[in-house]
This record gives sequence, C-alpha cells and structure tokens, in this order.
Amino acid sequence: MTSSSRQFKAFLYHLIVGGLALIMLYPIIWLAASSLKPSSEVFSTAYSLIPSSFEWVNYTSGWKGFAGNTFTTFFKNSFIIVIISTIGAVASSALVAYALARISFVARSFWFACVMFTMMLPHDVTVIPQYVMFAKLEWLGSFKPIIVPSFFGMPFFIFLIMQFIRTIPPEMDEAAKMDGCNKYTIFFRIIVPLIVPALMTSAIFSFYWKWDDFINPLLYLNKPSLYPVSLALKLFLDGDSLNNWGGMFAMSTVSLLPILIVFFIFQKFIVEGISTSGLKG
Repeated sequence: MTSSSRQFKAFLYHLIVGGLALIMLYPIIWLAASSLKPSSEVFSTAYSLIPSSFEWVNYTSGWKGFAGNTFTTFFKNSFIIVIISTIGAVASSALVAYALARISFVARSFWFACVMFTMMLPHDVTVIPQYVMFAKLEWLGSFKPIIVPSFFGMPFFIFLIMQFIRTIPPEMDEAAKMDGCNKYTIFFRIIVPLIVPALMTSAIFSFYWKWDDFINPLLYLNKPSLYPVSLALKLFLDGDSLNNWGGMFAMSTVSLLPILIVFFIFQKFIVEGISTSGLKG
C-alpha cells in the first residue's frame, strides 16, 4: 500500500468519523444556539443556528426559577442527591463485589446469579412495590427514596468491580494474610487502591444516571423547593411559563455543564475501568 493511499484512507476515515460526531453533537449545538434566541424565534427559525439577536437575558430570566425557588436551589438539590447517592452506590457495590469475588461462603454462586438477574429487571416492574414500601415508611416528600436505595449496591457496578478484582492475583491476598491482615484490612489497604479505575468509572456512571434521573424525583418529591434540575426544567412547560422557551433552553444548557465537566476531567478512568475489567472473566 502506497503512502498516498494510506493518507487517503486516513482522511476518509476522519471525515466519516467527524461527520458522525457532528450529527450526534448537532442537538446540543442547536440547544445552545436556541438558548440565545428570543422565545418567539426558537421554532420559527429552528433551521438556523445563528440568533437574530443574542438574548443573554434568557439565562437570567431562566435562573429566577419558580415560586420563589431559583435554580440555585434546584442545582443544590441535584448535587445533594447525586453526591450522596454516588458515594453510597460505589462504596456498597465495592464491598459486595469484593465478597463475591474473594470470599467463599454458602451459595455464593446463587447470590451472584440473583445480582445479575436484577440487571435484567425493567425499572417499571419495581416502581409500584417501591412506592408502596416508601409510602409505608413515610419517606414520600423527601430525598430518602431517591438516595437510600443506592446504599444497597448497584448490580452493574458490582459486576464491573468484580471483573476488575478478578484481575488482581489472589496471591496478594495470601501474602497479606501471612502478614496478619484480615479481610477488611486486605480490602481497604490492598484491593481498594488497585481498583480505583473501576471505582471512578462507577462513580462517573452513577453521577450521570442520578443527574439525569427524572422519574424518581417526579414520583417521590411533591414540593418545588426539593426539586432537582431534571424535574425543575419541566416547570417551564407549566402555567404562565409556557412561552419562556429561551429560559428553558438556557437552563437546559447550563444543566449540561456538570456532566461535560465530569466527562472531560475523568474520561480516562472510563476507558481504563471498562477495558481493564474485561481482561479476565
């Protein structure tokens, strides 16, 4: 193969990949452009990405929020839910994964199969039983139904971390036992430092999923002062704010910033965590 043909294939490859990337990014670009348009022009000039006038006031009007609650409150609620849920999900999943991967106990394979089976259950199947349970616990109208379940492990994270732990030679555990370490010491001093990529990958996914979660806040939160950003955006379509499309798109654009920041800062952990976890079954 000549040098010119290789260069042509490389150019064609990057052209196709760049075109596909542009297609996938277009909705975000359209959203950002629409956030700067007057509300009356958002759909009448939907084909154009360039606003006739840059309406920065959309961001200030959108940030004012609703019923005396600004988007400062909504972002604070989102961060409370996301941070606490992520810590609980990653910590509990790591403990369960370590037990299933390293500790021998009765019916370990059965319990592992149960964990994997829950990954195949649609969320719709568990909505009603969970709602009834949380209603009897009198947790409705609070963050508890959204946060507390995360402290009981997430099946996908358990599987991901398990696969990562299995890449660690068991001889390291045996050497630590000879030095007098128990299971907890081995986990915290040997296993945890070696599975940081898997933990970070789980944390990033948990952040994404909780930040975008709409159904659970809609079910369990009944006061606007408790709404996260995902649910607060819905208020733009209610009542007097029906025509404030510019404010809605402005706040939608701002709501993407935490996800983009987390992705660009920690993207290397996503690749390393997922690729390494598949080295050994």
